[in-house]
Amino acid sequence: MADTARARRLAKRIAQIVASGLEHEVKDPRLAMVTITDARVTPDLRDATVYYTVFGDDSDYASTAAALASATGVLRSRVGQQTGVRFTPTLTFVADTVPDNARRMEELLAKAKEADDEVARLASGAMHAGDTDPYRTTTDDDEFGTEGADIEPFSDADVRRGPQGG
Repeated sequence: MADTARARRLAKRIAQIVASGLEHEVKDPRLAMVTITDARVTPDLRDATVYYTVFGDDSDYASTAAALASATGVLRSRVGQQTGVRFTPTLTFVADTVPDNARRMEELLAKAKEADDEVARLASGAMHAGDTDPYRTTTDDDEFGTEGADIEPFSDADVRRGPQGG
């Protein structure tokens, strides 16, 4: 097993080699708008997953996937020549969904901001449902009929002494 730092370095190098190979060596017009975004290598350095994005619609993604599948052998040979590792990793190409997910998150955040603005707009003219001071005062009529009874309010000294009075 290789260490993870070596796997990260190899993945970065594979991404560079594949991007360069797509630009200079592979002459497929379907690969004109491809961007290599990331590469990951398994800890045993046997398999590499290369992530890519395509500028275009779903049909461009399908044609690009077919073009990358046909160019995998050439790109793997180039990776083997330029990395110098004992075993050249197999290459798997996966469409990167991070830009789509980021776009979706931005849309959701915009909707949430609109909802927050609407709530703030509605709350700006709102009033309290009850009295401004919802707590009873000593001047209010007591509904239990204890008004005028000999009830002494607690003092600060009573609170400090506690319930035993000590």
